[in-house]
Amino acid sequence: MVQQISDAELEIMKIVWGNPEDVTLFSYIMDGLAARGKPCQKNTLIVLLSRLMSKGYLSARKIGRRNEYTALVSETAYQTAQTKSFLDKIYEGSVKGLVSNLISGDLLTEEEHEELRKLLEQGEEKP
Repeated sequence: MVQQISDAELEIMKIVWGNPEDVTLFSYIMDGLAARGKPCQKNTLIVLLSRLMSKGYLSARKIGRRNEYTALVSETAYQTAQTKSFLDKIYEGSVKGLVSNLISGDLLTEEEHEELRKLLEQGEEKP
């Protein structure tokens, strides 16, 4: 099971997941946070990265004076776990309840509604 992470930790993970390289450097994360309008002090980032490592989201390898961080949990795995947790907590596990709320609450655009309908039809076609 994927542990909960804070919003600040999630911002860091989004930067790591979005990095096209296999490893992410500390400076890349600092620059990424600044580019997102969420600059962070060096010591604060060190603490957040340490928490992510202890929660099993990241591993670090020291190369000289710098650390290379690698994601241990994929973005898809995180999203799936969070979606399941949300469904269980808010809709008692009912996907139908969520989709019904999205539709009846006018939370979907016409394009999203049509896209969702097509995805459902494709799922029905699979054996």
